[in-house]
Amino acid sequence: MKVRDSGMPEEMLWESFFDAERILQSLGLNKDTQDIVEFGSGYGTFTLAAAALIHGTVYALDIEPSMVQRVKEKCARSNIANVHVQVRDFIVEGTGLPPGSMDVALLFNILHHEQPLTLLREASSALVRGGRIAIIHWNPDPATPRGPAMDIRPTPQQCIQWGKQAGLECSPGTVFDFPPYHYGLILRKA
Repeated sequence: MKVRDSGMPEEMLWESFFDAERILQSLGLNKDTQDIVEFGSGYGTFTLAAAALIHGTVYALDIEPSMVQRVKEKCARSNIANVHVQVRDFIVEGTGLPPGSMDVALLFNILHHEQPLTLLREASSALVRGGRIAIIHWNPDPATPRGPAMDIRPTPQQCIQWGKQAGLECSPGTVFDFPPYHYGLILRKA
């Protein structure tokens, strides 16, 4: 099921919105991180940066075959071997990963989905106990140059509430500002 209001801009414009490595490091990804799953890999902006930071494998999922092909080509050009990317409707089919097998799940610019709780529960299912869901999303500010409509754009507080409903925890100090347009937060599987 494609995420509503999720059209992608040109790749160069999209990449200009993020310092992917800094964001991932702020969210705790490093060489101690084993396997991660990325829900909605898009152009691979965070996929390739995560692959360089972690020790394990990045399982990158996207519903768009053209995006999956683009990420595969980028990995091949950059000789990145620790990315497994596939076309997958993770809302309908799940991740296809063994339950309790991932250290981190990345939910970046995706929680405006019609079923955010389903998405959070699927991400949680893939995580080991103590695993983290790293979230970034567009700030709830109509002046941002992109992002979903304001009436479906979640706030950090809404993401935390959904996380609680999905059985996840948000500790103090795990909400971040990623200027100029994004915020981030970490939810943990108890």
